[in-house]
Amino acid sequence: MLKFRFINLFPIILLLGIHINTVYGQVSPPGLGKAKTASWSVLGLRRKLDSAGTKEALTYIGLGTKSTPDDSNPFHKQAIWVLNHEVYHKFAPNQQYSYALSYRRQNVSDEKAPYHNVGVEQEFRLYGRYAYTFKLAERWKWKNTLRQEFRKFFTADFHKAEENFQFRTRLKSQVNFKISDKNKQELALSAEGLFAISKLNEPDALSSFGYKETRLGFYYMTDIPKTALRLDVGYMNDLIKGYDQVDFGVHYLAVDLIWNLPYHKH
Repeated sequence: MLKFRFINLFPIILLLGIHINTVYGQVSPPGLGKAKTASWSVLGLRRKLDSAGTKEALTYIGLGTKSTPDDSNPFHKQAIWVLNHEVYHKFAPNQQYSYALSYRRQNVSDEKAPYHNVGVEQEFRLYGRYAYTFKLAERWKWKNTLRQEFRKFFTADFHKAEENFQFRTRLKSQVNFKISDKNKQELALSAEGLFAISKLNEPDALSSFGYKETRLGFYYMTDIPKTALRLDVGYMNDLIKGYDQVDFGVHYLAVDLIWNLPYHKH
């Protein structure tokens, strides 16, 4: 059923007409909260925005599903869908910044078994990202990223959610290894720490800034021969602070399919 949902969404991406290209990098799964396992699937478009290849954009639709804390089926229930647009600028040989706008619609579940859905939370997100990449050897790259987010929350009918807004800081370090020039095959290993401060509506209070979670990722990335498509397949382990109902965090399976389009002068 997940497969058919995504096939139905793909024409929507094409109709958006958003301009996109080639920052070879995976689309990291969003945190889906308390579960044992989860899945994250992406269909996206990348396009170069200039002839020099220093500017590009990525737009994608993502769908996340998850298990409950008591079972291990990552497709048990739909958890989130995401529409995201990000513009990148490589302004120096090793440096890049980006800015993005994102809309997310996430199902909210009861905290106790049988974990029924109790509503929907909408999120509008603005974020900026700065990255510095070290080339360690011919096949190795080490990329360090600082990402700052502003997140605004609403209920399904745009009333106040429990959380009003949040400022979140993300620090990520990733090592890429080029397996082969054929099809641009790579492996990526990453670790990311997330820290946040929130303004709550219920109760009306401001939380303290602090550590929230760690996300560990491992990806295989390759171009699909004789197409403009790039495939990323990966695993993420989400270690959530204070969530000890499962061992070793929440386990994610992730698949991205990105269509890369070249620059066209208007």
